[in-house]
Amino acid sequence: MRIGIDLGGTKIEAIALDSTGHERARKRIPSPRSYDATIAAIRDLVAALETETGEQGTVGIGMPGAVSPATGLVKNANSTWLIGHPFGRDLEAALGRAVRLANDADCFALSEATDGAAAGAKTVFGVILGTGVGGGIVVNGALLSGPNAIAGEWGHNPLPWALPDEYPGTDCYCGKKGCIETWVSGPAFARLYAEENAEALSPEAIVAAAEAGNRPARLALRRYADRLARALAHVIDILDPHAIVLGGGMSNVAALYDEVPSRWGSYVFSDTVATPLLRHKHGDSSGVRGAAWLWPEN
Repeated sequence: MRIGIDLGGTKIEAIALDSTGHERARKRIPSPRSYDATIAAIRDLVAALETETGEQGTVGIGMPGAVSPATGLVKNANSTWLIGHPFGRDLEAALGRAVRLANDADCFALSEATDGAAAGAKTVFGVILGTGVGGGIVVNGALLSGPNAIAGEWGHNPLPWALPDEYPGTDCYCGKKGCIETWVSGPAFARLYAEENAEALSPEAIVAAAEAGNRPARLALRRYADRLARALAHVIDILDPHAIVLGGGMSNVAALYDEVPSRWGSYVFSDTVATPLLRHKHGDSSGVRGAAWLWPEN
């Protein structure tokens, strides 16, 4: 049995999967706002799943940020109470077994590459378009990880082929300007619409207005699609993945799956672009399922 934990800023979700990926049990609780309470909550969730199923499982954790290879401490986490702590070591002590950890976007990518929308693809780039912008890379069924533990962090590169009115861009929380995240995250989409139209709407409301024929909303959505096409073209030029899968709130915008591929050919360094752009299969469950799949069959 595999147990996956999706550690989010507002909730912690836990799932138990059998060897075929069938769900045996699931739990969800609000996220504590302190480090020690987070360790205790994960310990208790694992115990609850194992009590319900009557079986012990491997444990994988999908988390915000990453564990630094240099120090073994958490870095880059928007759940700031994790930063600077030996999260993996403390979890292993609490659970009495080995634990595998990965960035939450990595877990999304692994889930969709294992038995999701991109199952069977040799290389998969999994994209999170939510409150932030993240990514993960899966090659032959395994997560790609490098010496800095930042593989797939495309959201903190600059928007490619920036137009004059896009340069230098908005301040990003990472300390730079014009990061892809400041252009194609859900909050960025809403912010840019408000700046251009003096009207504050949620991303969902903007998309609904565009679908109803509202001209400013349609223009905003076209601009978003073009920016996303440029950002993904950069990835295709470097990685040339066999599939790109979208997740996060903005992945639910149906128009993107036609609009983005129709545009990225103008930017990709190739005469044709055969890369499929896919919508997630497992939705909000992809992160927690991917955490469970951090332990492969062998």
